[in-house]
Amino acid sequence: ARPNVGGLVPWVSARGAIATQARVNTELGRQGQALLAQGVPIDVALSALLRKDGDREIRQVHGLDAERVFGHTGAGCVPWCGHQAGEAFTVAGNMLVGPEVLAAMERAFQASDGAQRDLSDRLLAALEAGQAAGGDKRGKQSAALLVAAGRDPRMYHNLRVDDHVDPVAELRRIWQVVVDHSKQIEAEYGPAAVRLFGRVKH
Repeated sequence: ARPNVGGLVPWVSARGAIATQARVNTELGRQGQALLAQGVPIDVALSALLRKDGDREIRQVHGLDAERVFGHTGAGCVPWCGHQAGEAFTVAGNMLVGPEVLAAMERAFQASDGAQRDLSDRLLAALEAGQAAGGDKRGKQSAALLVAAGRDPRMYHNLRVDDHVDPVAELRRIWQVVVDHSKQIEAEYGPAAVRLFGRVKH
């Protein structure tokens, strides 16, 4: 548990998503996104950056682009730690109560596939499942949700809870408030207004 994970961990663009965890190195996210912008595949980009990082064994980084997924959990990360990857998703964690946390997150995310739910809703469901399975063995403090939807952005694609006794539940509450507000805007001004508000948010 730590404050402000949303300001450190997720690095997301239309080209791909990167999460830098454990002993966070924000340059993995920043430089990783720069390489993705040059057309370098996610696995090639992050592998190259990790080779240059003398502290890679205490890093955890994972991510995906349109075609590939990548995961790295250094040997020095605090247990329980690990990562899993599937088709178009990756999940990772350290200092967890056990592997059941990632398993629960994976099940929740896959169960929502094809259910016509927004990606932000599906990601929240995965966070909720991981928390219900025990989550971080140190406790709870912050949570974040960041989705890049270039063609159809929404206000609820970029939300953070930086310090709260139940951050995942608070993130869900805020998400629902913003979703409801977005529906109100659409009802009053039309779909184009919702997309405009989404772009302003990002």
